[in-house]
Amino acid sequence: QVQLVESGGGLVQAGGSLRLSCVASGRISRINTMGWYRQAPGKQRELVARIYSGGSTNYADSVKGRFTISRDNAKNTVYLQMNTLKPEDTAVYYCNTDIWYAGTISNYWGQGTQVTVSS
Repeated sequence: QVQLVESGGGLVQAGGSLRLSCVASGRISRINTMGWYRQAPGKQRELVARIYSGGSTNYADSVKGRFTISRDNAKNTVYLQMNTLKPEDTAVYYCNTDIWYAGTISNYWGQGTQVTVSS
């Protein structure tokens, strides 16, 4: 099995920054796409950013220019640098990863980490 462990969430004032990390471990042959999603109370889970195996990225319009996703393949880790945070960024942030093992690709979710941005 695969485990995704997230860290870096917390409480920050508007305009501040946080850096989220997600480390994958377990039965991994190759990691494909990695991404970050978020879910606020009463709202659907939404894509924040994703990074593909070749390094290409895309972002939700609401975070473009403020958030940066990156990965360290040697450490099986994906990061989300969040700058100029706004109260509307408040949500539980989840790491999501597509992982190849024994000829099969599977999708995994982390446990989530709370990000709260105060006015």
